[in-house]
Amino acid sequence: MSEANEHVKCLIIGSGPAGYTAAIYAARADMKPVLYQGLQPGGQLTETTDVDNFPGYPDGVNGTAMMADLETQARRFDTDVRNGWATAVDFIGSVHRVEFDGGAHVVTADSVIISTGASAKWLGLESEQKFKENGGGVSACAVCDGFFYKGQDVAIVGAGDSACEEASYLAKLCNKVYMIVRRDQMRASRAMQNRVNGIDNIEVLYNTSTDEVLGDDTVTGVRVVNTSGEKHELEIQGFFVAIGHTPNTDIFKGQIDLDPEGYIIQAAPGTGATNIEGVFWSGDCADRTYRQAVTAAGSGCAAALDAERYLAAKGLH
Repeated sequence: MSEANEHVKCLIIGSGPAGYTAAIYAARADMKPVLYQGLQPGGQLTETTDVDNFPGYPDGVNGTAMMADLETQARRFDTDVRNGWATAVDFIGSVHRVEFDGGAHVVTADSVIISTGASAKWLGLESEQKFKENGGGVSACAVCDGFFYKGQDVAIVGAGDSACEEASYLAKLCNKVYMIVRRDQMRASRAMQNRVNGIDNIEVLYNTSTDEVLGDDTVTGVRVVNTSGEKHELEIQGFFVAIGHTPNTDIFKGQIDLDPEGYIIQAAPGTGATNIEGVFWSGDCADRTYRQAVTAAGSGCAAALDAERYLAAKGLH
């Protein structure tokens, strides 16, 4: 790794609710944070048309507009918000080094807050991407978007515990939920399978894959295909994908402790600490359970407070 261009007290890698909230708290504590926005400034919420479940927005808010609000608030307290993404790190020793944009800029920091998030896995269908991008009825978060399909028919793809959780949640709101399962059985725990099978308005379609999401500007149906090659169409208004998430933590492999799926391991419950002194986590890069904007924001607050206490204990703040 090349020589550092500068040294900062607090470096935040990634934006979104976690990164921007960490920046707000760090800036107000006079830690003079520098925040690099990453490849997707604002995070996953910039792909969400409407956010109805974040406190303080009684009429809802566009996801991109909400992230712009958080960025504006972070800048108000003199956070140095920059374009760029981390491409390599060296967390050995008390001063942590991070390379951005392939080495174009190298920063050393007394404390680092990782807010790189996680990316939803998608089926890869062109029609799926079209409706995801235009807000026309494709989502990877039932808790976020299920409300918009109250009393309507929807389909969800997935076979694990998360898919069962989301199908159960949708069943409380929607008229009918089709659960599309590729194999002849689910991967979910027996308890979760029993829950789904006990809900009258969930129909599980085994040995079935998604062939195409149908509609012009909004979703009107989905064409599915079974293992024998037979195709048929389901009339739906919403299509949910629940096949997992990938934490954006590849550059931290070998530097901090990650679980087998790549999520950052929390060094101490209820804190933002990692196994490396002075390096903290916030948001979906460690949270495999909730993955909500409000919980991400809360963890950003915790990470900044923990970083402040760490710096104070080291006589650096």
